[in-house]
Amino acid sequence: MPESTRTTGSVQEERDRFLDVFQRESAITLKLLEAYPRDQAELQPHERLRTARELAWVFTLEQMLAELAMRDELDVTKGSAPEAPATMAEVIEAFERSRQNLIALVTDATDAQLEGTVTFPTGPGQMGEWPKMKFLWFLLHDQIHHRGQFSVYLRIAGAPVPSIYGPSADEPWF
Repeated sequence: MPESTRTTGSVQEERDRFLDVFQRESAITLKLLEAYPRDQAELQPHERLRTARELAWVFTLEQMLAELAMRDELDVTKGSAPEAPATMAEVIEAFERSRQNLIALVTDATDAQLEGTVTFPTGPGQMGEWPKMKFLWFLLHDQIHHRGQFSVYLRIAGAPVPSIYGPSADEPWF
């Protein structure tokens, strides 16, 4: 679309929608992280699965990817991701710090920054350009996906599963 026909309102509206949903969904993720029993951090339900601590770290890693994208510093070819902290408390602290950083970056971003692109895998062995806002939504949806996995870890660990979108067996609404 030619620059002259773009309306800044649409970029601002998209940012506002994203921030509204991100803040709500990441708060639910934080609620699940805080509900997880610290003494079960190394729970690994199957040999091919991550430990609970490692799975919880995925939430922070994805937010870090979004932060890098917002700073135009994302380069997935530069090496491996940081290792998960040693404790669940450190994972939760990093998650909350990254969550606040991302909210600030998106809030303060210019329209031009939000209209940019990032290079990221699009399939096995394939890299492609992602519109930055679509990339942010992709990472948020993946957080929601992994949160579903994490809720199963909560149940396996014997912890009450909090309400996510409605009542749970452990947090009834009626």
